[in-house]
Amino acid sequence: MKLEEYIKDKGSIELIKKAEGLARNFFEREGTHGFSHVKRVFNLCLHIGEAEGADLEVLALAALLHDVARPLEDKGIVEDHAKESAKIARRFLTSLKYPKVDEVVHAIEAHRFSRPPEPKTLEAKILSDADKLDAIGAIGVARVFMYSGEHGRDIETSIKHFEEKILKLKDLMYTKTAKKLAEERHKFVEEFIERLLKEIEGEL
Repeated sequence: MKLEEYIKDKGSIELIKKAEGLARNFFEREGTHGFSHVKRVFNLCLHIGEAEGADLEVLALAALLHDVARPLEDKGIVEDHAKESAKIARRFLTSLKYPKVDEVVHAIEAHRFSRPPEPKTLEAKILSDADKLDAIGAIGVARVFMYSGEHGRDIETSIKHFEEKILKLKDLMYTKTAKKLAEERHKFVEEFIERLLKEIEGEL
């Protein structure tokens, strides 16, 4: 669905498109955490947010801006991209006199499942869920091997990453909608790894 099918207010749509334009400028190249990841998280947020009755404007802004500092973290310029992304979002939205800056900033600060703070609002929980969902399923499999290619990891190391992180994400979802989506994606990953292990052993 297009943005206009979720959000009807023209002012909100214009603001969200401004945020998208800002976010795009931070990503010099694609990869496991490129702008395509941001757009998938954005789409998931709108889908989950509509089902869960969230503030879609806050959610859309948080989704688009949640990883803007990720390239800076990858380069070692900042330590925590979530905190830095939240700072960038605050400056941007404050300059536009946006009234719900704190809600957007909290969602961005709390989107990483492995670091505090815990998400307190529905919008923050949905952003965290959407970010985790993009690491599961067919997309999740593709991203793991993209990352492995970027960092010279072999297949066995990739499988270990699935076991240590990816297969645990299903149980970390907050919302009912995300839990349902995670079940299906998790099953796909389990079946993929099972077949991959068999093929490594020459069984198929």
